Amino acid sequence: MTRCILAVETSCDETAAALLFDGRIVAETVHTQTDLHSYYGGVVPELASRDHVAHVGAVCQNVLTGYEDKVELIAATRGPGLIGGLLVGLQWAKGYAFGRGLPFVGVHHLAGHLAAPLLDPDFDMDPPMICLLISGGHTQIYAIERWGEARLLGGTRDDAAGEAFDKGARLLGLGYPGGPAIQNAAAMHQGPHKQLPRPMLKRGLEMSFSGLKTALRDEIYRRDVNAQLDTDQQTELAASLQSAIVDVLVHKACAALKETGYNRLTIGGGVAANGPLREALQTAAHQENFSLYLPPKKWCTDNAAMIAAAAAIRYQTKGADAFDIPAKARWPLVEEWAIQSAN
Repeated sequence: MTRCILAVETSCDETAAALLFDGRIVAETVHTQTDLHSYYGGVVPELASRDHVAHVGAVCQNVLTGYEDKVELIAATRGPGLIGGLLVGLQWAKGYAFGRGLPFVGVHHLAGHLAAPLLDPDFDMDPPMICLLISGGHTQIYAIERWGEARLLGGTRDDAAGEAFDKGARLLGLGYPGGPAIQNAAAMHQGPHKQLPRPMLKRGLEMSFSGLKTALRDEIYRRDVNAQLDTDQQTELAASLQSAIVDVLVHKACAALKETGYNRLTIGGGVAANGPLREALQTAAHQENFSLYLPPKKWCTDNAAMIAAAAAIRYQTKGADAFDIPAKARWPLVEEWAIQSAN
């Protein structure tokens, strides 16, 4: 069994590295690009790639400093994500592994989010379980049959939940990143708020958030043709948007549990750090009598420790990758965490 793993994550706007020994974090570092992209209200891929190039070596060296035992496996996010960023981390990890004669694996980014609970010594759930994966680029519901095997049950047909937060914050003039900006603004609102639609609430496990964004935009312009809202209006509509997104996500997660008959739910991805969502899921777990695991917020956003956890599964089940594997901007998780058998 591989005991020590060095992992790199550069799929979007975080340059991250982590060192795991026996499944426990020895060291981890995350260089964030939030300040770099905040002026533009979202991630600029070219700027992100250049910043990864500038920092990936130092970030990896930082987690290795002072570690004297042998690193046994090198891993990097292979996809999905922004292709430029993926190439930076993937090529750095390949070069490091090749130069030291170490095995290398390319890891699916979403597999990292699914495997993140394994970093927690207190995590005590075993598959089968449901995972609600919610981030800026993905909103999907998976049935995890075994570690390394998952079925896609449903997902968004257009915008991801995190994308809806980002676009909503931009429409309301609240800044970037949108998730924390919306949550902070919504927390300032007192009293009732405008009820925005809950798209596709009664339509299986599929979701859609594009129409919600449009409804928010229409409400903003209905109140002011120049979209210049005062603080009270901003906080009210932030609460409206957050409430709608949370309601949809909680409803769909509970529906997935009922459809499969499973009674365990985990969540992952950047939106999993949202406080009202976590509270609503805890309430639902109590009312519906299912087990719920909420990962620490530091493991919800992109990080390399989760990539190392997924790399351990990948290496144990499929072995090392060749050094010529390409990055994949698009890569369905079920191609990587495929169901092997019905037994």
